[in-house]
Amino acid sequence: MTQSLTIRRPDDWHLHLRDGAMMAAVLPETARHFGRAIVMPNLVPPVVRGDDAAAYRERILAALPEGATFQPLMTLYMTETTDPEDVRAAAASGLVTAVKLYPAGATTNSHSGVRDFDKVRGVLEVMAEIGLPMCVHGEVTNHDVDIFDREAVFIETVLDPLRRATPGLRVVMEHITTRDGVNYVRSQEDMGGTITTHHLIINRNHILVGGIKPHYYCLPVAKREEHRLALVEAATSGDAHFFLGTDSAPHPDHLKEHACGCAGVFSATNTMSCLAEVLETAGALDKLEAFASLNGPAFYRLAPNPDTITLTKGDPVAYPAKFPVGEDHVTLFDPGFPLHWRVED
Repeated sequence: MTQSLTIRRPDDWHLHLRDGAMMAAVLPETARHFGRAIVMPNLVPPVVRGDDAAAYRERILAALPEGATFQPLMTLYMTETTDPEDVRAAAASGLVTAVKLYPAGATTNSHSGVRDFDKVRGVLEVMAEIGLPMCVHGEVTNHDVDIFDREAVFIETVLDPLRRATPGLRVVMEHITTRDGVNYVRSQEDMGGTITTHHLIINRNHILVGGIKPHYYCLPVAKREEHRLALVEAATSGDAHFFLGTDSAPHPDHLKEHACGCAGVFSATNTMSCLAEVLETAGALDKLEAFASLNGPAFYRLAPNPDTITLTKGDPVAYPAKFPVGEDHVTLFDPGFPLHWRVED
């Protein structure tokens, strides 16, 4: 039985670092294991222009622990007034790696997102021209669409028509949660799909059975078990369409454990242990490197990280349950089973 596994250093292709005290608390947890990460731009106010991204990047670099080699890959938040030429300039300078499209109101701090997709046509055409990927939160926000159907409806009514109208646009459908998402991404060219740590492990029962579990509540919300199994199949297949994007999204506990709790799961600390357990259980531990370290860089046309990490299997790892942030805490994702794999220091 394998007790040790060495892989290229992984990357996180969907990460929330927030800002200020929260960023100072959670950034070291990502920098410890991951070489790079696509950093989400949904701050308040959002990271809309190149100048915003440059300033945010400097704050991230200033907050890194001494000696860390982590590289933040910056994104711009697409609005209906985004300037296509600002996007072009930010990409040409190497400052930004992607642009993020939030349907307005889809998730945390997405109210500045897009309602009328015709208003961003010019931005999308420039992105297709220069090969700059669009990362998309793939859900509709219509009140008449059931929350468990939002991803499938988005593919049919928004994403597929948008891609057909913009030939050459490279798209990452982030945090896919359904068999529909897996099948659509797998059938497309110039498209990738990120899968989160928690969506590989939990289904909607984990949130709702036996009482509401706010620390499992996320958007897109976890779906039926059949959809979780489809995600595990995609992540363990070696298919280059699929790669890790944790969507690690910290919120203070008082905003999670609330009458109208925030959506988000914080998983940066124990993601690699969780993934090793999931893939080993599926008999696909040999696919961990492709999913976490190789497929993402290939889509983004970057080289894999030159260095490696080693995971070893032994007694269960004792991760902290919470991390202090000022006078509050952030709760770490609990997979609900022991984690025997750890990243060696």
